[in-house]
Amino acid sequence: MKILMSSLLFLATALMVFVSVLCYRKRHLPVSKTMVLIMWAAAFYAFGYAFEVLSRDLNEVKWSLHIEYVGIPFVTTLWFFQVIQFTGTAARYRKILALALFAVPAAVFVLQLTNDWHHLVYERYNLNDEGTIPLYTTDKGPWYKVHSVYNYFVLLCGVLLFIPMYWRSLPIVRKQILVLLLGALAPMFFNLFFWTGLSVDLTPFGFAISGAAYVFGILRFNLLRLTPLAMAKVFETIRDGVVLFDYENQIVSYNSAAEEVLPELGRKKRYPAAMGEVLSPYPELFERIRAVNDKDERFPFDRFREDRKKYYTCSLSLIYDTGHVLIGKMLMFNDITELKNSEARLRENAQQLSELNAFKDKLFTVVAHDIRDPIALLVSLTELLGDELAAADLEHAELVRELKGQVQSTFHLVENLLDWYRSQKGKVVFRPLGWNLQQVVRQALFLSGAKAGMKQIQMTERVDDNLMVKADKEMLDLILRNLLSNAIKFTGIGGCIEIRSVLEGDRVIVSVSDNGEGIDELTAELLHLEEPFLKAMVSGDDSGDTRFGLALTREFVKIHGGRLWFNSEPGIGTTFSFTLPSLADARDGFDDGGTEGNTDESDFGGR
Repeated sequence: MKILMSSLLFLATALMVFVSVLCYRKRHLPVSKTMVLIMWAAAFYAFGYAFEVLSRDLNEVKWSLHIEYVGIPFVTTLWFFQVIQFTGTAARYRKILALALFAVPAAVFVLQLTNDWHHLVYERYNLNDEGTIPLYTTDKGPWYKVHSVYNYFVLLCGVLLFIPMYWRSLPIVRKQILVLLLGALAPMFFNLFFWTGLSVDLTPFGFAISGAAYVFGILRFNLLRLTPLAMAKVFETIRDGVVLFDYENQIVSYNSAAEEVLPELGRKKRYPAAMGEVLSPYPELFERIRAVNDKDERFPFDRFREDRKKYYTCSLSLIYDTGHVLIGKMLMFNDITELKNSEARLRENAQQLSELNAFKDKLFTVVAHDIRDPIALLVSLTELLGDELAAADLEHAELVRELKGQVQSTFHLVENLLDWYRSQKGKVVFRPLGWNLQQVVRQALFLSGAKAGMKQIQMTERVDDNLMVKADKEMLDLILRNLLSNAIKFTGIGGCIEIRSVLEGDRVIVSVSDNGEGIDELTAELLHLEEPFLKAMVSGDDSGDTRFGLALTREFVKIHGGRLWFNSEPGIGTTFSFTLPSLADARDGFDDGGTEGNTDESDFGGR
């Protein structure tokens, strides 16, 4: 009998050591460290009692009691301290509370070691005449009784801390609480037999049951992986409002963010609370939550708070246990008020932009019909007046010629502006067809011939008569017109302008060269910008129409899939080049000898 009982006690000791090893793996958690101490205290209790069972004389019994009392005074108090950690009680005074709680167990431990001097724990040892277990019985002293009362008191306090937490907690936390309660109640239940007159102390076997329960809890319910205090902290730090309901649609818990959405939650003093009592001011929300039983839902919710309307997106999720049984619901409020306000501002801005765009369209309509035609008439009148004054050799002929130049420049700028507007509105239709490049260039030279003749500028073309390009005729005319107009404007009297072309692979490079004054630094810088004509218009100088025309030229070249660049030296001249797609036929007899090599090119248009 002794061998059997001691063997069982040694097995119980091994089980508790095993539990302590499992808990040690999670030693970064304070509650796990306490569990390690509990298991070692219980292991000393069982280990010492095993030796007491095997003892052959009083001396061995006393030494066995010394081993047992390494754990006996502390085990219940350690369990209560673990409950305090688990529930987050008295966090600010935890160290002082620990000193107070362990004062009695420490006194009992010292008194038992010195019991032979004062007999306050055990008054006397009595040999068991029946020869059964144990070898000696004891008469209990006053401090033994003090310690027993103290153990039951701290056990009751732990249970009282667990009860309210149990009702507030999630199902997974409730299971952890039950495991911890079983770990404390099992030893106490076995200890009650000892007080009824049973000579054998079965308490260590109760700790064996506790160890088995803790192993089950660690492996099955993630016991000690995340304490309720940590889970509550996570719950409270969620920015969205969260409300938890049980399977009977009672409100179980909520976080502070949910109380900001529904202040009625904070007015209820006790939970769980019936959903209808709390959500009575929101009948639609109440019905929505009550009706959902088969799938998750999302729906909008809004309310007035502090004279301001708040908007939320609600997510209602069903909560199932591991057996796929519905155990509750979770409602989350995501505040989208700022998003709604931003949408309203965007709609307002869009309306304003629409009105401004409509005004811009009207403005360009006025420019096209009420400004362009009078300016065109002024161009004709100034040309006639200039010719008459020049023929009569009157003194104001020079002034009229300057006036004619300004009017022509303004007319050219207005035409470019209207062309750009039509291109931005999509009113310029891109219809690329095959064209003989030489014929198109000669037509452009013919139209610019009168203006060049006034400055005695010689214009030549060196374009192969068989070279074909794929281009939109109107856009190509505008490109050549702008480049020739700029070349004439900045070329002095008696200068020369030349148009050349060269075929490179499937692209044709067209160049317009002059020996004029070149491009100034400001214009060169603006031509590299994405929208140089905007800054040019703001600058207010006489190069604005030139920059605007070149910007429009660049856009039309890009529509063709080409690029536009220039090479300029002040006082020597400027060469503008652009690329167009070629047609594969009619390439025989092409003359490529007239192309200049641009060693310092400035590119301001991408392919």
